[in-house]
Amino acid sequence: MNRSVLSRKPLIKRMFGCWQLYVILLPAVLYYILFLYVPMAGVQVAFRDFTARGGIWGSKWVGTKHFERFFRSPQFSVLIVNTLRITLSGLIFSFPFPVILALLFNECRHPRFKKAIQTLTYAPHFISTVVFVSMITIFLNKNTGMINTLIRALGGTSKDFLGDRNAFVPIYLISGIWQNCGWSAIIYVAALAGVDPQLHEAALIDGANRFQRIRYVDLPSILPTMAILFIMSCGSLLNVGYEKIYLMQNSLNTSVSEVISTYVYKVGLLQGHYSYTAAIGSFNAVVNIVLLVITNSISKRLTEVSMF
Repeated sequence: MNRSVLSRKPLIKRMFGCWQLYVILLPAVLYYILFLYVPMAGVQVAFRDFTARGGIWGSKWVGTKHFERFFRSPQFSVLIVNTLRITLSGLIFSFPFPVILALLFNECRHPRFKKAIQTLTYAPHFISTVVFVSMITIFLNKNTGMINTLIRALGGTSKDFLGDRNAFVPIYLISGIWQNCGWSAIIYVAALAGVDPQLHEAALIDGANRFQRIRYVDLPSILPTMAILFIMSCGSLLNVGYEKIYLMQNSLNTSVSEVISTYVYKVGLLQGHYSYTAAIGSFNAVVNIVLLVITNSISKRLTEVSMF
């Protein structure tokens, strides 16, 4: 009865009736408007020959000139291939690790040991990128690095890992898994905490062992969470943070480590080609949106789980 009465009230009166909630919501709304939606007006830089003197609105309109320049550039195919190689490899090899780690945490029956391992796996996430890459450089140093010291102790020959173009992607992925696996597992741990204990009790009564309960109870319970995170990962398939890759780059591995984000940083910020790199960024965003919609549609048909 009360719901029907409320539904007949004008929207303004209903909003005033719970104005405290809207006041709490206001900072988040202002943040998105000021820092995400208002700056979108700058997208037009991609269609202009931007100059600091003319500004965004006063610079000459050139249409799709910068997009055509990027598509015809010899760097286009190299950047796309390198970016997809890193992101797809990460999606295939890195995505399962947080799920596995969360399942291991969930099966651990020693609270102190569980908390200690969780702390150890979460900690690397909070290491700054500069410090983290410095650690990688020290560990993989050809002469004094821990890895090469171990290789020499086992009778092998030292190797310049960071100078080997074939080793760049594995190093990037393995170090990324070590740094982010524990932090990424938190959301799966939370999802597993919401699994109904009665499902496990019923499985035990039916004679299911631990692995069968993981397969038939835990995994189906966190499947919607996995699907959403997978969709989000596909929606940022061309987005690779430039900081780590840029710091790991050198003249010997640039052919496989130059991705869209590092190219935009070098050409846009260091060389001042703002319109050109804005066009690259716009292309990147459009492709990611298309991939997000496609992946979401496929997930909705196959698993009935989707973001929208």
